[in-house]
Amino acid sequence: MTYQQILYGVEDQIATITLNRPDKLNAYTGVMQAELIEAFDRIDADDEVRAVIVTGAGRGFCAGADLSAGADTFNYEARPDRPDRQGVVREDGTVDFSDERTRDGGGRLSLRIYECLKPVISAVNGPAVGVGATMQLPMDIRLASTSARFGFVFTRRGVVPEATSSYFLPRVVGISQALEWCFTGRVFDASEALAGGLVRSLHEPDDLLPAARAIAREIADNTAQVSVTLTRHMLWKMLGADHPMEAHKIESRGIVERGRSEDAKEGVTSFLEKRKPVYPNRTSKDLPGYFPWWQDRTYD
Repeated sequence: MTYQQILYGVEDQIATITLNRPDKLNAYTGVMQAELIEAFDRIDADDEVRAVIVTGAGRGFCAGADLSAGADTFNYEARPDRPDRQGVVREDGTVDFSDERTRDGGGRLSLRIYECLKPVISAVNGPAVGVGATMQLPMDIRLASTSARFGFVFTRRGVVPEATSSYFLPRVVGISQALEWCFTGRVFDASEALAGGLVRSLHEPDDLLPAARAIAREIADNTAQVSVTLTRHMLWKMLGADHPMEAHKIESRGIVERGRSEDAKEGVTSFLEKRKPVYPNRTSKDLPGYFPWWQDRTYD
């Protein structure tokens, strides 16, 4: 598929998605959103992809929503260029929030990333503001260039946090840090992002992508892909569990099902034989019958 606003490639089992509007600091649009969601669909369907890196072209990661519509940027009812989002305001001025068209676009992307079957690594090469910051929260590992900047700027634009960040941000950095950044809406540097727990590590610009690829390479070279998929969803889903018994249930199912798999046999045998494992199971066809164990949520 040919994309207009992202670049997509796979090399040595690592997919790289590059936000590609460098002249606009990769500002987020509806086209970019649709292309990102499609790219994650491709990633899930491709067993050769073991990990994903998301980065930006040029000197920015993503400067947030494209503000070229001016004062009506977030007022879709007033924007003739967004007919897909119009028609949800009733004659009496109230909004029909059961209508799918009221859904936040950034949230659609974040939910798709959350559902991904592969580990997702963010390589923040420059400014990441608004949705440029929030889209990263459901990604699993975040690395930043020393030139990166972050900002949850919604209160400074008269709106509210989006892209499901009110769920993810407190879980990633803690409630007090999340509230400070969102209350003030200020843009902060990469060292503050590191100190606040938003990113794993800082790297000089030329070292950023190699560092991200090294993590992806370690996953691809040494792990069983079905086990990684299950682990990703176990840890994310258990963030919302109300008791450790829920984790015990899922872990027990996983140990039983994975313990009798060809992957488990290969994992033990290769260790005893002191050789690199070659895991035969594939995410596309070998996920256990209990996956998914959760009920899909609907927008209503």
